[in-house]
Amino acid sequence: MTALATPPKGLQQEPSLGLPSAPVAAAPFFPKPPANFSEAGLDVGIVESLILKYIAGVGSATGATIAAELCLPAEAVVQLLASLKQQQIIVYVGAAQMGDFTYTLTDAGRDRARRFQLESLYVGPAPVPIDQYIASVKAQTITTVSPQYEDLKRAFSDLLISDEMFQILGPAINSGRGMFLYGYPGNGKTSIAERITRCFGDEIFIPRCLIVDGLIIKLFDAANHQEIEVKRDSILKKDKFDPRWVKIKRPTIVVGGELTMEALEVQYNSTSKTCEAPTQLKSNGGTLVIDDFGRQRMKPIELLNRWIVPLEKRYDFLALPNGKKLQVPFDQLIIFSTNLEPKDLCDDAFLRRIPYKINVPDPTEEQFRKLFDFVGPALGFEMNTEAKAAIDYLVETHYRGKRPFRCCQPRDLMLQVRNRCLYLGRPRDLTPELFDYAASVYFTVM
Repeated sequence: MTALATPPKGLQQEPSLGLPSAPVAAAPFFPKPPANFSEAGLDVGIVESLILKYIAGVGSATGATIAAELCLPAEAVVQLLASLKQQQIIVYVGAAQMGDFTYTLTDAGRDRARRFQLESLYVGPAPVPIDQYIASVKAQTITTVSPQYEDLKRAFSDLLISDEMFQILGPAINSGRGMFLYGYPGNGKTSIAERITRCFGDEIFIPRCLIVDGLIIKLFDAANHQEIEVKRDSILKKDKFDPRWVKIKRPTIVVGGELTMEALEVQYNSTSKTCEAPTQLKSNGGTLVIDDFGRQRMKPIELLNRWIVPLEKRYDFLALPNGKKLQVPFDQLIIFSTNLEPKDLCDDAFLRRIPYKINVPDPTEEQFRKLFDFVGPALGFEMNTEAKAAIDYLVETHYRGKRPFRCCQPRDLMLQVRNRCLYLGRPRDLTPELFDYAASVYFTVM
């Protein structure tokens, strides 16, 4: 990969080909806080079950605490609590601040809570109806975002990417569809794939969990979603949003050899009676990277057959535990990263649905040398005349006529040298002797 270059000049707008124009971005999606359960899209019975299960778990709680835990409007929750008190499901056990009360369950309330727990053990933020989620995905779709050259430079600022590669990646990213990144291992395919989401450069809102036909589906995943903290004490009403939603950076989810067919379906937990969203649903609005494609425990053809329609139509069908099929958006950039030839993994019908097949080649010798200058200062090396001479020695002795250049090797070899210097308690210098040591432990094959 070569150094960054200036964007090409003199590009002219292409004439119209009679194709549909690109979608125009609408106003940014913002989940407004609901005033009541109807605006939240929730049945009173769902809210009642959450309240009783929460109180059963903590023993007693104030109305304000219950509303905050369920992420629902306090006034509506207090009204429901008053109704439950009249039914002798809950009782007051003390007064709280601002005219609030502390509530606990009666014997009848505990019995009802146990029945609710048989249906589902979920307790937490109230779910969002699936139709509201589908509308939010359409409003935040990546197909309305058009990253330009400067956006790509910003997203890949910590990698050394050539201008030629930018000219290939840019249209592929703008397609919002999918791509194959293929080539020899160690040339940065995964690193490129992981940074592509940064090109879109904004945040989205997703629900913490969904409700479909009474089933709770957990969508927000702290392991895959990066939450953006938002101050909730703002006095400006326009800054407040529905707390059942969470603001996150557009997700980048990377799955490798551990990917199974089960991970692509709604996963039902028979103990908690709740569901976990599949991987592709969690990646909506961002990027899903299938790393080391062809080395999963499932056969490549199985994965391709599963997604051949979603890649074409941009929607997917999920099987629910109750036997129903649910249509959901399939709105992410799918990236298949592989060391194998795409044509050896799948047939023409699938390749047609992945419009971009991008080869990530070995670096030239000039690019390889530039990588040392790019990585060296970050690792504490001074790239002086002696260092340049040591790199000349490395290329002549350990590469020329012996092995190909790989983009990852300058970093890996310099890490070996750094670790050796730390062990010996000597300054971090690049010398032929240290490169001989690094090559002996890095390239040796048993």
